[in-house]
Amino acid sequence: MSAESSPAYVLPSRVEEVAPGIHLREWTDADPPSLIELFDEIEMARWTPLASPFDAEAARAFLADVRRTRAEQRAIQLAVTVDGGRPCGAVMLFIGDETGCDRAELAYGIGAGHRGLGLAAKSVRLMTEYAYHSVGVPEVVLRIPADNVASIGVARATGFVRTDAPPVVRDRRGLELTLDLWVHRPAEPER
Repeated sequence: MSAESSPAYVLPSRVEEVAPGIHLREWTDADPPSLIELFDEIEMARWTPLASPFDAEAARAFLADVRRTRAEQRAIQLAVTVDGGRPCGAVMLFIGDETGCDRAELAYGIGAGHRGLGLAAKSVRLMTEYAYHSVGVPEVVLRIPADNVASIGVARATGFVRTDAPPVVRDRRGLELTLDLWVHRPAEPER
């Protein structure tokens, strides 16, 4: 790899983050049944680029992508759990974006049986802090459809602010999804 193509940030091979009520861990080869249970449902299909239907083949492809993007120094994708055990969802930290900006983009999905418990906000809060303190990015963003009320609530609850940047259009299985940019910046140090 040349100096021009080397990553600006070096991601660790393993990440585990814990805070009260939340435990983010690496995905394992034992997780495909949980992945199918979490991701093969209508809201995941509506709001995420995950395969739909999400079956055993999709679970294997997901785990391969988790490992490939980490090896390429492009992403950290973790299982959201309450105690380090059974996954309740996923949280992803992508380094850089399609505009070449020096920032991290977060994405997440919480399984239907685990929604309403604060896991999305806890995951976003924990990964945002990780992005600043462990990775060293200057800002963290979310991209949220204007009609995704739940994700807008999570963004506001975790200190993200909607920007005036033009929305980004991404393809979701042949349908265009328009995403607003929400940004979080680290708090200024106290003087």
